[in-house]
Amino acid sequence: MLKHLVTAATITAASVAALPAAAQDDTITLRATANSNENDEDYDGLIVFKDHVEAASNGAIEVELFIGTQLCSTGAECLEGVSEGSIDIYISTSGGAAGIFPYIQVLDLPYLMANDRVAETVLENDSVFINTLQDKILADSGDTIRLMTIGNTGGWRNFANTQGRVETPEDMEGLKIRTVVADLPQELVKALGASPTPIPWPELFTSFQTGVVDGSKNGITDIMGMKFPDAGLQYLTLDGHAYMGALWFMNNERFMNMSEANRRVVLDGFYALQQATFASPKRKAIDAYDAFVEGGGDIYVPTPEEKAQFAEAAEPVQDWFRENVDGGSEVLDAMLESVENAEAEIAETYADDME
Repeated sequence: MLKHLVTAATITAASVAALPAAAQDDTITLRATANSNENDEDYDGLIVFKDHVEAASNGAIEVELFIGTQLCSTGAECLEGVSEGSIDIYISTSGGAAGIFPYIQVLDLPYLMANDRVAETVLENDSVFINTLQDKILADSGDTIRLMTIGNTGGWRNFANTQGRVETPEDMEGLKIRTVVADLPQELVKALGASPTPIPWPELFTSFQTGVVDGSKNGITDIMGMKFPDAGLQYLTLDGHAYMGALWFMNNERFMNMSEANRRVVLDGFYALQQATFASPKRKAIDAYDAFVEGGGDIYVPTPEEKAQFAEAAEPVQDWFRENVDGGSEVLDAMLESVENAEAEIAETYADDME
């Protein structure tokens, strides 16, 4: 597969306005890592990034991919590597980086963005939200870590359970919902009337089987990839409470020491990566939803009125975030402003396109 990509990159390079050929000693090698696997959206994004950057730089930049835990195994460890320069590029979920940048948990706040179109507009690199995050992360890391872009890793989080169909927040009452060991998702589950139960990911299948937990909040590709329906997870409610953002970080010194031309190539590479990770979960979700239903699963889509009930019940989580997360109010205000701008932009586009 990589041999094919090198060939594709060479062909693409021929069609790009030629850049000065780099001497072998001047070649820039970027070490990029993702703690995932080759079936993941993160890998799809990195392949697109590698292909674009190597082709558009005419070989001046090489990208080495380290998929899994070869370079680091936890968010804190990986971000330390980025800060110190032993890792050039790293992708993290909000949960993986929240220990260092707690305010990025804003991506886990429920019901802020209505759909893919809104989310993808909010995550454009010139939005108020992205600019605010980039400035804060750069400042809080002592100018060592740069947020390059935010893509997607798994679509949307939805509630799924083993007990029965959930149509409104009242149906959540009494359910034991698996969460990570973090305050924000636990606050959300409590706000909806269920009981948060932190369980390590590798133990979740058995926990469904034994009744330690009744449900979880995951994307459909994760649910099917882990074969959770075989453990009894048969009821899925598409409430879409959180967009599964993927934060792509780069060592700032490494980026700034490049020529302006190469920095442009890298920025374009991250744009291509972002678009690839936006698209990949949508395609993979089609087969995953089909497989869920074929296996006897029940999928419920809340009405607009029912979704509004979920959002209303979850509103206290925003207050909790402002009061308990350092920098939370500033980042949440930027998010809300960007959502409002995105919705207005999309509404204007609808109006133009339907005339």
